[in-house]
Amino acid sequence: MGMSTGGGGGGGSRRGRRSRRAPMSEINVTPMVDVMLVLLIIFMVAAPMLTVGVPLDLPETQAKALNAETQPIEISVKADGNIFIGENPIEIEDVVTQLTAVAKTGYKERIFVKGDKAADYGRVAQVMALISTAGFTNIGLVTAPETTG
Repeated sequence: MGMSTGGGGGGGSRRGRRSRRAPMSEINVTPMVDVMLVLLIIFMVAAPMLTVGVPLDLPETQAKALNAETQPIEISVKADGNIFIGENPIEIEDVVTQLTAVAKTGYKERIFVKGDKAADYGRVAQVMALISTAGFTNIGLVTAPETTG
């Protein structure tokens, strides 16, 4: 009537034992995490330096951002009335000639007009009118997202 448990816990099986010379199969993630944190810090420090353009105080609106496939031409009007294409200062008489020279896709090129909040509205409207009468049709005004609080 005795039951036998059969094959008990003797030391005959090799499966359960680990050899001391077997390679370690766990991945050590500590160096990877260290590298990722260093890269994160580098990108956080470098990102603000990558923004280019003329510093402006843009008016705030509730409009949503547009999807951008290509980089548009940016025309900026500063508070003192100076006009820039990208970062290059230009005179108002040269707006059309400079735009025509810079536009890669002709009159279908997207043009963003950025006017400082303190800039004269007439000056911004004058720049937009010059662009429009030159034949450019894809003109937009750039504003900053509205902040609450």
